[in-house]
Amino acid sequence: MPVRALEFFSGIGGLHLALSRSNFEAEVVQAFDWDQAACKVYSANYGEITRKVDISTLTASSLASLDADLWLLSPACQPYTVLNPDAKGVEDPRAQSFLHLVKNVLPELAVSDKHPSHLLVENVAGFEDSITRQILLSTLQSIGYSTLELLLTPLQFGIPNSRLRYYLLAKKAPFQFHGMFQGDISQVWRQIPGKAMPQSDTRLENQEANAKRSLINEIQTYLDDQAAENSVEFAIPDRVLEKWGRLFDIVKPFSRRTCCFTRGYTQLVERAGSILQQNEALDTTSTFDQFLEAQSRGDSDAVNILRPLKLRYFSPSELLRIFAFNDPISESPKPSFIWPDTLSRKTKYKLIGNSVNVTVVQRLIEYLFDDSV
Repeated sequence: MPVRALEFFSGIGGLHLALSRSNFEAEVVQAFDWDQAACKVYSANYGEITRKVDISTLTASSLASLDADLWLLSPACQPYTVLNPDAKGVEDPRAQSFLHLVKNVLPELAVSDKHPSHLLVENVAGFEDSITRQILLSTLQSIGYSTLELLLTPLQFGIPNSRLRYYLLAKKAPFQFHGMFQGDISQVWRQIPGKAMPQSDTRLENQEANAKRSLINEIQTYLDDQAAENSVEFAIPDRVLEKWGRLFDIVKPFSRRTCCFTRGYTQLVERAGSILQQNEALDTTSTFDQFLEAQSRGDSDAVNILRPLKLRYFSPSELLRIFAFNDPISESPKPSFIWPDTLSRKTKYKLIGNSVNVTVVQRLIEYLFDDSV
């Protein structure tokens, strides 16, 4: 029989897609989210199995009736992200629905042995230092789960994106994690146990050098065919370049790294995601030095110096490839993931930024079910 899964905080279904691509038979029987746009995208891709619901209202009895073997959870990251200086962690209202599942629903299900045999939780790097994480670990261990925590980035899987994320895997007895000793459980892993992959924290090392060592794909593999059209449609506005251009993380098609794309991409500048320099021949630093020098002289046309760089935002379809929702253009020009026609570009960026990297989660799900006894 296929593994039956529930998907909480389902968004646009990155966890669902990762499960469907895994090497064992499984199905998501119900998905839960509160965001109307996300639910619409989810339904367009996976059918009418998503419920628009406040997850904090779900009960143990209603979930027990779904008889799920696996829970997939990607709760709100805003309470824990270092990008939010006002992050409140466990006190944040957006953390309460996840805490409800952890503190109330799972223990109640465990009383009647109706809790799932396997769990996967995804969140932002920084979650590992939160009180919510302490509550999660203590609750899971008290009701018979073994746990494994990891910090992973898509760079480790050959994808040119340094989105460092926290993952927790859990199995209830008698299942055990393959390739681990009992003393290993307390550490936060930087690789999947037993798998050969770089262990580097990309926030601390030279990302470009690490990318070359790791045989990461070049960004151009993920770019749209209609690059000439995108250079105009997704061009950075002059007013943004004039005021904030020096803060952008700028990459070129042959680069092997992009920084973390967030829900604020195209609306924010610093630490919201990389932009693409299509003219690879020009030196970025010297061009910006000329621009800043002209700007300091009061040259009202200084921004013209930046135009030859051909700077633009990544398109939503390009981000879907980087997030592994769709295959790189060179491998499969036909997208498997679709957007409803009524969705705005701003909403697409927001939903992608809130999502997961499908390849990373797929590998974790496969490890989660590897050699269970």
